[in-house]
Amino acid sequence: MKLASFVYRSLPVVALASALGGLVPAAHAREGVDVGGNSVFAKVVPADQVERSAQLQYNQMLSQADSKRALAPKDNAELQRLRAISRKIIPFAMDWNPRARSWQWEVNLIGSNQINAFCMPGGKIAFYSGILQQLKLTDDEVAMVMGHEIAHALREHARERMGKSAATQGIARLGGALAASFFGIDARITDGIASGGAHLLTLEFSREDESEADLVGMELAARAGFDPRAGVTLWQKMGAASKGAPPQWLSTHPSGKSRIAEIESNLPKVMPLYERARAR
Repeated sequence: MKLASFVYRSLPVVALASALGGLVPAAHAREGVDVGGNSVFAKVVPADQVERSAQLQYNQMLSQADSKRALAPKDNAELQRLRAISRKIIPFAMDWNPRARSWQWEVNLIGSNQINAFCMPGGKIAFYSGILQQLKLTDDEVAMVMGHEIAHALREHARERMGKSAATQGIARLGGALAASFFGIDARITDGIASGGAHLLTLEFSREDESEADLVGMELAARAGFDPRAGVTLWQKMGAASKGAPPQWLSTHPSGKSRIAEIESNLPKVMPLYERARAR
């Protein structure tokens, strides 16, 4: 935490952006939500390294679940439901990240009481049965959860968190020649973080990342023909399930009230997308 603070105080934003090739430009005016460009820090760690690490960790997770007979078989009704919803959402992911076109998307269901779901870099999606059973999610609500998690992968939030860690370590080594030497970050630092230094299943995102994922996920779901107003009922259910202690999926997220307010304020931007999709 102290190192991170040191980075932001010592290295001017302009110098950092210049050293890394500048901020990723935001998309031109478009229909839907506006969340700006991807973070400059996502450029520090190579995307292919992050995605390979995600594939390895995802496979390990599936193997462990299978050994405990907790991995849903292909004919499981809830798994088939999840995969059907994903097939509607994924085609709209490409506009947010060109790399998504080459991702080997996977969707799996794990038997667990956890109220949790995630999408790792490279399109590796998993839901825990607890989030479906305990919250009794409708298809629209499932789409909001799935869209949110896919948005994390598309916006490369995990890669961003790794990049910030790599940049912090690199700057700590480089000492006083911060901006001038930024290109000299030791490749072994970024390689180590991407290949296994970060446990992607437990990586925590910032509240800003979570809010961004809400909006992008809502748009993805709307374009796929799922009612974005389900975001409101989803977070109402989440709030009711917390009972004083937020479930794992909510542990680092903004409060339910604040995110419901943000969803409602952005509904006018995505409702036309939903209505058009339903009319097709």
